[in-house]
Amino acid sequence: MVLATSNAGKLAELRPLLADAGFALVAQSELGIDDAIEDGRSFVENALIKARHAAAASGLPAIADDSGLVVPALGGAPGLYSARYAGAHGDAAANIRRLLGELAGRPGGDRRAYFHCALVLLRHADDPQPLIAEGSWHGRVLDAPRGDGGFGYDPVFLDEEHGLTAAELPATTKNAISHRGRAIAALRARLGDV
Repeated sequence: MVLATSNAGKLAELRPLLADAGFALVAQSELGIDDAIEDGRSFVENALIKARHAAAASGLPAIADDSGLVVPALGGAPGLYSARYAGAHGDAAANIRRLLGELAGRPGGDRRAYFHCALVLLRHADDPQPLIAEGSWHGRVLDAPRGDGGFGYDPVFLDEEHGLTAAELPATTKNAISHRGRAIAALRARLGDV
């Protein structure tokens, strides 16, 4: 099965979560497949676009993730544009700077946020019944980064239950409670339908 992403952070999180799912996983970049153009209007639409692109290019089943950080006080931003919030795709430091700048001086309630993940699994490129699973992880945005693990917004996203940022959590804990971990668990529950 093709993992329809070239994002090293997503690959690092998805591979262990899917390791015992009963199929061999290969990243689209390992097959020479470029990223799809993400022009959907929702996380699900973008995940479906990516999965169809990878399945069509490879001739293999594909699984795609589209995810991002949603801050309700910012009208849902960065949302679908999380990876390119500051302009350049994948510049996490610039994305965090922009987010913290937009939240500067705002009260605690305005700093509530959640990560959302949509996963799509296609048996083939023209699969009319993709398996779709979603997961969310609620917390809040800190004033400054903490921790050096994870990727993206992890250093500023606080999991209030553990009192640690996503960048401070051990990988096994993060994988169990994160938006991506929850979406994978929901997908795994549906894999019997495949």
